[in-house]
Amino acid sequence: MNRSRSTRGAVAAGHVACVDAAAEILADGGNAFDAAIAALWTSCVVEPVLASPGGGGFLMARPAAGAVMLHDFFVDTPGRKRHEDDIEFTEIHADFGTATQAFHIGAGASATPGFVPGLFAVHEELGSLPMRRLAEPAVRVARDGVAMTAFQAFLAEVVSPILTWTAEARALFAPDGELLKTGALYRNPDLADTLDVLSREGLRFATEGELAGAMAACCSEAGHLTQADIAGYRVARRDPLMRKLGSWQVALNPPPSLGGALIATMLSDLEQRGEPGPAALAAAVDRTDRHWRVAPTDPYRLLGASGGKKSAGVASRGTTHVSVVDEDGNVASATVSNGEGNGRIVPGCGFMVNNMLGEEDVNPGGFHRWTPGHRLASMMAPTIAADKEGALLAVGSGGSNRIRTAVLQVLSRRLREGQPLEEAVTAPRIHVEKGHCDFEDFFSSDERHALVSAFPDHRAWAEQSLFFGGAHSAERSRRGGFSAVGDPRREGAARVG
Repeated sequence: MNRSRSTRGAVAAGHVACVDAAAEILADGGNAFDAAIAALWTSCVVEPVLASPGGGGFLMARPAAGAVMLHDFFVDTPGRKRHEDDIEFTEIHADFGTATQAFHIGAGASATPGFVPGLFAVHEELGSLPMRRLAEPAVRVARDGVAMTAFQAFLAEVVSPILTWTAEARALFAPDGELLKTGALYRNPDLADTLDVLSREGLRFATEGELAGAMAACCSEAGHLTQADIAGYRVARRDPLMRKLGSWQVALNPPPSLGGALIATMLSDLEQRGEPGPAALAAAVDRTDRHWRVAPTDPYRLLGASGGKKSAGVASRGTTHVSVVDEDGNVASATVSNGEGNGRIVPGCGFMVNNMLGEEDVNPGGFHRWTPGHRLASMMAPTIAADKEGALLAVGSGGSNRIRTAVLQVLSRRLREGQPLEEAVTAPRIHVEKGHCDFEDFFSSDERHALVSAFPDHRAWAEQSLFFGGAHSAERSRRGGFSAVGDPRREGAARVG
């Protein structure tokens, strides 16, 4: 690549600092993959409840010259499994205002992280600028500080028992005795140093060096995770699950994860029936949900296949997303998660390792029954769509079980109905689960009547809500124009340049 010129493109993410980082890298001549990596490093700083070097995720990549490929760097179950009486595994309750939810934290809740190996794998294969350059925006923001946004302050309040569980966590998130509020300056100099050294020394620092040792020391004494797990982690490259939608080819997260299989099934249902309107979409979601729940760990059954390996458990909470498209036709769509964090700051490193083993969905038969040495599945669904005339779309979402319906509705509105991207992202959403329909109450009177008639068990939301995900999306049109939309439900940001 000619680095004397900037690269035009479109970026959408869950925080303006992530968008700024990606835009800075594009302006320096980096490609979409460089920009996505920079945004993801920055996400670890500015979205600490959602992203961390101690977490994992997925990146769908479409190089301008080459095949679409899914990079799976989600978490593994550790290779050893200690007795539950010998681990630290503590229940806390998160307060969402309208409801509370039980989470489990402590060293015994941590699975083997894949975030750092994942970013280095994508960089080695597809990056163009040095990794130290891609980490610079994150290092700078961590060192200088960033003002807490309303959404990040809200998330911190929701999981306050986690962020105040230890003295080290309180020093970061409640330095004056109270959690940082909207507008307060959040600084993380330890994380700045960690990312700076990591980006200069390379992957071995995180898998065999000082950082690996620090993570293992933080988790091994009272948990399952060992340094051998960290050193042995491998990123999986998978062929995407492909579906045709009109003139578009849609690349979805394949099995063993579930999000892509659910979206593919719903898209096929919509295409076959061809019925318009939110009630028809809700019915497709409901049919797929009922079909899936017969065998909730078998994505292959959804796709009409047999003999595939069943999922080892599904982790889906605490997620954020980045979408990047550049002028050369490179597309990156990445969704990452740290659960909520295990409550313990890795000493001197400025971040928490994940608490994925504390998710109920990972343990459908009860906690501590997971199988050692397996890649966990996820509802995360980073998605890329392309047509033969050069149009490109990247979309994905946070939102736990609502990821599948958030992504489905953006795809359906943008690709099936031809709505502009902003309208497709901001239009009212629905979610159907176990026969219950939630919907944002902004449909026309006829649409609303059809929806509530089909689903007597429903809840109408009076305003847009983070409950329905955060589908940050970016696209290049057939004529080469760009657009990007950060989902306002999760304080998303976007930039075109």
